[in-house]
Amino acid sequence: MTIKTGEKLPQASFMTFGEEGPAPKTTDEVFAGKRVALFAVPGAFTPTCSAKHLPGFVQKAEELKSAGIDTIACTSVNDIFVMGAWGEQQEIGEDIQMLADGNGDFAKDIGLTMDGSGFGMGLRSQRYAMVVNDGVVEHLFVEGPGEFKVSSAEHMLEALKG
Repeated sequence: MTIKTGEKLPQASFMTFGEEGPAPKTTDEVFAGKRVALFAVPGAFTPTCSAKHLPGFVQKAEELKSAGIDTIACTSVNDIFVMGAWGEQQEIGEDIQMLADGNGDFAKDIGLTMDGSGFGMGLRSQRYAMVVNDGVVEHLFVEGPGEFKVSSAEHMLEALKG
């Protein structure tokens, strides 16, 4: 069952890079008491994700924060080392928090997985974006297969302003 607007995110754990290297971070640590722009990509270093999705959120980070977003986070069914390397390559700096969902547990728990086996990628996250306010989904934008429209930073900004 896919998560819906108005529902609370399930308890999950992501891997992140902390001061001392890889460290787990719970959904409460990421979302409690904050308004978070979360976007998910099918895979780090993949074409649309690297050329448009992540760069769009980096470019629009200040505008998103001006629109009331406290944290911008990117999740993918990749390990933390891949997510870290991708973040470095994309020069995200402090603007984007990389959340590795290595086993796809978060994607499964919110019902937003896709089967990328045809491309040798296995079970992955669908491409989506959401605004989460204190752990509750405020806006949810799920892409159709092969699309990149509603999960963009620009689309999120329009929703926040409208």
